[in-house]
Amino acid sequence: MIREPPVPQGQKCCLFLDIDGTLLDIAPTPDAVRVDESLRSLLRALERECDGALALISGRTIPDIDDLFDPLFLAAAGVHGCERRDALGHWLRPAFLSSHFDGFRDRLRNALLPLESLLLEDKHCAVAVHYRGAPQLEGPLRAILDRLTPYIPDGHELIEGDEVLEIKPASHDKATAIEAFMQEAPFAGRFPIFIGDDLTDQDGFAAVRRHNGMAIAVGSNINSEWRLDNPVAVRRWLATFLAARMP
Repeated sequence: MIREPPVPQGQKCCLFLDIDGTLLDIAPTPDAVRVDESLRSLLRALERECDGALALISGRTIPDIDDLFDPLFLAAAGVHGCERRDALGHWLRPAFLSSHFDGFRDRLRNALLPLESLLLEDKHCAVAVHYRGAPQLEGPLRAILDRLTPYIPDGHELIEGDEVLEIKPASHDKATAIEAFMQEAPFAGRFPIFIGDDLTDQDGFAAVRRHNGMAIAVGSNINSEWRLDNPVAVRRWLATFLAARMP
């Protein structure tokens, strides 16, 4: 039985939060989402209450996250863990070989030209193709990616999200990001909570479970022992979590 998560009591916690579909409703395109001031205020208060042990874990790039939540400057992992910024603001960006991936990106861009309704999102070390605005093109998109599979560089993988297909380095994911945070202050030694809504969050769920933490699914795309219905419910739960820690 999947239940709404309880609020942990008497534990020092750290929070790992996905963005799209978790804190924010999914929009037709990634740049169409907006962050309201109430969410900024909630995140600011949560970060303070957790002594800085709050990180946004997203498929977005970190500069995109910063633009979205400006003026907040939070610990973050972007591009599904392929880039990371710790709680002190230090960037940790592995060096991925780009020459072969640049060639694949160009092949993909050219192959997609006839399918004008698809959105190609270039994340430098990864590339995502969104078909939310044209779900009828999912089949042709998959056919193109099947045809280009021999050109995907070694060390890269194809992952699936909510109406998006993405090619990214296989060596990093949301689990590797969370594991890295859990070795550092102020996250180390705390009870980890990860809230996510998509298939790409499953690795992160596994990571927090390895640390005896709490994995909370949002919506119905993925399963976990705990579930919240939608981003509104996520914000409500986080507000309750915060209130339980206030004197």
